[in-house]
Amino acid sequence: MNSTSAGEAVEHYWTPERMRNARPVSVDAAGHGESGHDRQQAPQASGTAGSTPPAAPASGEIRTALYETSVAGKVFFTDPSDGRDYVCSASALNSASKQMVITAGHCVHGGDGGDWMRNWAYVPRYRDGNRPYGTFAAKEFRAFNGWINDSDLDWDVAMVTTWPRDGDKLVNVTGGNGLSYNYSREQDVTVNGYPGNRDNGQSQWYCTGTTERVSVFDGKIQLRCDFGGGSSGGPWMREFDDSSGLGYTNGVTSTVNGDGWNKSPYFGDSVKQMFDDQGSAT
Repeated sequence: MNSTSAGEAVEHYWTPERMRNARPVSVDAAGHGESGHDRQQAPQASGTAGSTPPAAPASGEIRTALYETSVAGKVFFTDPSDGRDYVCSASALNSASKQMVITAGHCVHGGDGGDWMRNWAYVPRYRDGNRPYGTFAAKEFRAFNGWINDSDLDWDVAMVTTWPRDGDKLVNVTGGNGLSYNYSREQDVTVNGYPGNRDNGQSQWYCTGTTERVSVFDGKIQLRCDFGGGSSGGPWMREFDDSSGLGYTNGVTSTVNGDGWNKSPYFGDSVKQMFDDQGSAT
């Protein structure tokens, strides 16, 4: 299938009615795996902290609204386990291909016993049904075996190569964040996404603060944003620049607990390796 037919098929599937009726997806940490002796070792900082560069869109457009950046967007997909439509969040990630998106693992695969999601579409800066940059269909998914085989939340990260749209590649259209890895778990970040408990998930929201380690036994990072279902996969950005709308993705929303704490897997060498493995795929 070529990019035109793939993109058109997905875009036609996502009618305004289907978009409105798609359900926010969320993961309850109590119902999914955590790292243990019988699971893959949790991500650790085993190398030097580093970042890959962000990229502005080819048009040179400047985005000034902190609460709404074109590098973040809403994800729509069908879960084959129940045939229902769901929503997540995601963001564009600059790479050699200029076609990548980063999100949560559970936004592309059902985890242990599950399968890959279908009709997967990324809509940059979606708002109230509007698609200012169009719809970018998934071409190829990459997720960690720790999520696919064990539903282990330490590995709840995925990267997606999208089809070009009308010959235009995603990052060239919207810009794309850089990737940060092996940094301290205490970072000043801006979290973007489409939480269903804010404006019914119809517009982009943000939260700022300093992340912290969940516990001495849990290496994930957390921030009390109280972002509910639908925010999964949204970027946690270091050094976010509200004049350009760009930053360095250093986490993705994975879960939220009853006290409003959102958690993200830690980004170490394994996430950088995923980037290296997928970043040039076209």
